[in-house]
Amino acid sequence: MKNISNQISIAGRQIGSGMPPYVVAELSANHNGKFETACRIIEEAKRAGADAVKLQTYRPDTITLNCDNEEFLIHGGLWGGRTLYDLYHEAHMPWEWHAPLFEHGRKHNITIFSSPFDNTAVDLLEDLNAPAYKIASFEAIDLPLIKYVASTGKPMIISTGMADADETQEAINAAYEGGCKQLALLHCVSGYPAPASDYNLLTIPDMMRRFGVVVGLSDHTLDNTTAIASVALGSSIIEKHFTLDRKGGGPDDSFSLEPLELAALCKGARTAWEAIGEVNYNHKSSEQGNVKYRRSLYFVKELKAGDVITEDAIRSVRPGFGLPPKYFNSIIGKKVVKNIQVNTPVREEAFQ
Repeated sequence: MKNISNQISIAGRQIGSGMPPYVVAELSANHNGKFETACRIIEEAKRAGADAVKLQTYRPDTITLNCDNEEFLIHGGLWGGRTLYDLYHEAHMPWEWHAPLFEHGRKHNITIFSSPFDNTAVDLLEDLNAPAYKIASFEAIDLPLIKYVASTGKPMIISTGMADADETQEAINAAYEGGCKQLALLHCVSGYPAPASDYNLLTIPDMMRRFGVVVGLSDHTLDNTTAIASVALGSSIIEKHFTLDRKGGGPDDSFSLEPLELAALCKGARTAWEAIGEVNYNHKSSEQGNVKYRRSLYFVKELKAGDVITEDAIRSVRPGFGLPPKYFNSIIGKKVVKNIQVNTPVREEAFQ
């Protein structure tokens, strides 16, 4: 089953074909336990030009178990040596923050939505009238959760990090079966950070053809190049982790954008989208004044009426007030019908 539309709408903003990329600043754990920091992140995201700020809605006990068995330990990477419960206890956003943060977003005219990680999180967000939902990459295989989110009837974005094509299709099917009418996918690499070489951005147009939905990018690289390049391949949504200070010490800070970088992403992504435009071989508005400086044919010898035009009498030079150079050979051998001054443009009325 495929989506019948190449656009979705979140809080009145159309997203998809023919629209500028929708930039989502992922707040994630970058509040670092401070409500005031979360508020400032929302304000700075708006100032940078982002369309939305995305939260994560879970408690440590709704996402994992309080257990230090081997399988609950993290090995390697940014969070090596910690238990999942310990990490999520530090990273989670208190549920009592959600209502005031949604209000803070309304105050600053920026959309707030969230990734729920269990049904109780969905219920909380529904009470706050969340305008959309994001399914995180690690939850893309949780089909019951996807169906529960879909039952809200709100637009859904599913991140596909670690999901293969079959698992992605299963997630799509679950969303539609649950009642979703507006669906987007984010191509994603679930490395923190992820190298640009892992992204294989050609997957984006393939996803558009294969799954028939709006497609974007959840980007975990350390700069903006990959995200901006994705726009040229059809990415309609760009999601990047966002922090006030990459050296803030939080679990996600080190691979997040800072305010000036987010502003550069918003500007660069929209410039890339404008540059794509449409197939157009005509003169562009910025070229109009320069057409006259193209090459054309000029007389470089004085001629009298009746003289034959020889090869050394005309040249192809700039500017473009004479006949186009393609007529050079056809003019040779013709007679001029009037006196010709040197350095004047070749025009049809000058010869037979």
